[in-house]
Amino acid sequence: MADSPEILGYDSFHFVVADLERSRRFYADALGFTEVARASASKIEKGGEVASVFGAGQIRVLVSSPKRNDSRAARFLRIHPDGISSLAFRVRDIRTTWDFLEARGATFLSDIAVDEAEGGTFKTFSIATPLDDTTFRFIEREGKYPRFAPDFEDVNGGNPRENPHGFATIDHVTSNAYTMLPVVNWYRDVLGFTHYWDVEFHTAEMSGSRRLTGSGLRSIVMSDPASGVKFATNEPMRPFFRDSQINRFCEDNHGAGVQHVAFLVKEIIPAVETLRAHGIQFLSAPGAYYDRLPKRLEDVKITNVKEPMEALRRNHILVDGADDKYMLQIFMLDAMAMYGDEKAGPFFYEIIQREGDRGFGYGNFRALFESIEASQREGSPALEVVG
Repeated sequence: MADSPEILGYDSFHFVVADLERSRRFYADALGFTEVARASASKIEKGGEVASVFGAGQIRVLVSSPKRNDSRAARFLRIHPDGISSLAFRVRDIRTTWDFLEARGATFLSDIAVDEAEGGTFKTFSIATPLDDTTFRFIEREGKYPRFAPDFEDVNGGNPRENPHGFATIDHVTSNAYTMLPVVNWYRDVLGFTHYWDVEFHTAEMSGSRRLTGSGLRSIVMSDPASGVKFATNEPMRPFFRDSQINRFCEDNHGAGVQHVAFLVKEIIPAVETLRAHGIQFLSAPGAYYDRLPKRLEDVKITNVKEPMEALRRNHILVDGADDKYMLQIFMLDAMAMYGDEKAGPFFYEIIQREGDRGFGYGNFRALFESIEASQREGSPALEVVG
C-alpha cells in the first residue's frame, strides 16, 4: 500500500459560469491564455453544456456553461454563482491513488473511467470533499494521450502560446469555509496532507466596550509533501464572526468553496502592468503600508529586495518574508466587483513572485483582509481599485 496518493501536481480546474463568452474574453484577451480545447458536438449534446479549455504554461482552466436546464452546470448554478466546481490532479498511477483513498475513507463519486486513444490512455475518478459542491478529480495520463480529455477537440494545436504576462504554474489554492477543521482534517486524514503553515489575527478596533470596525481570520495551509501541492483554508474568527469577509464569501457563494487560485510568475511588476493595460483591476494597499515597509523589512532582516520600492508602491504590490528570502503578491478584484454582477461570484486570482520565501505572506494577510473588508463596507468595486 502506498503511503501517499502519488499526486504529481495540478492538472486543471473546472469553472462553471453562466456566460462562457465573457469568460473567453477574460482568459484569452485579458489574461493572455490560449484556448487549447473545446467540447465536441457529441459531448455538448450528451451533457447539455458547452465547454472550452484555456491554457498558460502548465495551467489549464476548463470553463463550462449550461445549454440545458438538466445539465450539471445548470444544477450547479441553481445553487451557486459562477465558481470552481472541481479541482483535478495528475497522479502517477490511478489504481494506487484509488487504493490509498479507499483505505482512508474517501467518498467516491465514480468508478475509474478509462479512455484509450492513439498514443496513450486517460484514466480518472472523482471524490466528494467537505467544500460543499466542489469535487476533487484524479487523472492519470499514460503515454502521449492526444487530447485534454475524452470528447474534447484540440484548438490551436492543443498547446498554449507563450503567455504575455508570464503565467506558468499554480502556486496554491485557497478555500473559505464557515468552519475550517472539517476541511483541514479531511486533507490530513483522507488525502494524507501535512500541516505547512498557519496564521490567525483580528482587525477589530474598539472604543471601550464598543466595536468600531473589524473582524478576524484563522487560516491553515496543508501540503502534499511529495508534489508540493498546497491548499490554504480560511474560516472567520470570533468575535464579530458574521462581519468577516470569510463569512461574506460563504454567504455570497452559498456555501464553502474555492476563494482564489494563485498564479506563480517570475517577474510580478511587468505582469501587473501589462495586465492593468488589458483591463484587469487589483485591490490596493494603503499608502501607510509602503510608508512602514522599510522599517518592517529591516525588522524581518530583508535587505535584498531588488524591485524598486516606488514601483511596488505604484502597483500596490505587497512584500513579505524574512532573512533575505521574500515574496511579492497582489490580488485581482473579485468577479462580482469586476463585472458588477453578483452572479459572477466572489472568486478572484492572486499573482505571486517568490524570491526564496515559501510562506503565504504572514505580514500581508492583514493588509488583504482589511482591503477586502473596506471594499465590502463601501460596496463594490472596492477600496481604491487599481486598474
